[in-house]
Amino acid sequence: MSDSASNVGYAAEADSLFVRYESRDAASIHAPWARFFPKSPARILDIGAGTGRDAGWFASLGHSVLAVEPTDPLRRGAAKLHPAPELTWLDDRLPGLEETRARGANVASLLAPGGRIAMRLRHGEVPEGRRMFNVTGAETIALAAKHGLRNLMQDRAESIQAENRAKQNEWTTLVFEKT
Repeated sequence: MSDSASNVGYAAEADSLFVRYESRDAASIHAPWARFFPKSPARILDIGAGTGRDAGWFASLGHSVLAVEPTDPLRRGAAKLHPAPELTWLDDRLPGLEETRARGANVASLLAPGGRIAMRLRHGEVPEGRRMFNVTGAETIALAAKHGLRNLMQDRAESIQAENRAKQNEWTTLVFEKT
C-alpha cells in the first residue's frame, strides 16, 4: 500500500515525528496503565506504530510484536531504528486493517479470554494531511462491549506535548479485557 490522503501529513512530518516521539521514554508514557500489560512473552499488536518507539520497547521486554503502520517513511525508518527478531512490520491502515485481518486477526478476535487491549483516542484539532476519527471513550466502551470486551480503565488527560496542550488537544486511554 502507498501513503494515501489519510496519512500524507504523517509522511510529510516523518523526520520531526522521529525526533519528537523517540525523545520520550516508552516506559514513562505507559506507566499509568502498565499494570494491565501481560507478562512476557506475549503477542502484542501495535496499530499505528509510528516511529516504532513502543513496538521496540515491547520487543525489548521479550514480547512478539506485530507493528502496523501505513506511512511508508515512518514504517521504513522505524524498522531500521528498532531492528529485532521479535518485531514484524506490516503496511496496513484503519479502519479496515485488511492486511492484519488476512493474517487471521482483528482487534477483538485476536484476544484469548483474559487478553487485553490498550488504546488511546486523540481529541481536538485534526492536523492537515491526517485522518482521525471523532469518537468518545464512552462510544468506544459501548462498541467494545458488543464484542465481548470489558472496560478496565478510562482516563482522559491533556497531551504531553506542549504544542498540543496549547491547542487543547487531549487523549483518552482505554484498556479492555476479553471476557
